[in-house]
Amino acid sequence: MAKIYFNPDYCKGCHFCVQFCPKGVYQVSHNLNKKGYVIPEVVNEAACNACMMCDKACPDFALVIEKDEEEVRS
Repeated sequence: MAKIYFNPDYCKGCHFCVQFCPKGVYQVSHNLNKKGYVIPEVVNEAACNACMMCDKACPDFALVIEKDEEEVRS
């Protein structure tokens, strides 16, 4: 399992993370950030396998994925 850090202030609401995540970790929320963009939310962090697709797709560097230490050692 990975830990997901999301900075809503960097997000411009493109929702590429929602579209590109193969595990359905994100969904579009009803929340707005300070700039007025509709931001995604993490709804299934346990499903994240740290494939980094969301991180690579995010043009605003709003996501940081931290891999589990035990998985890194394996």
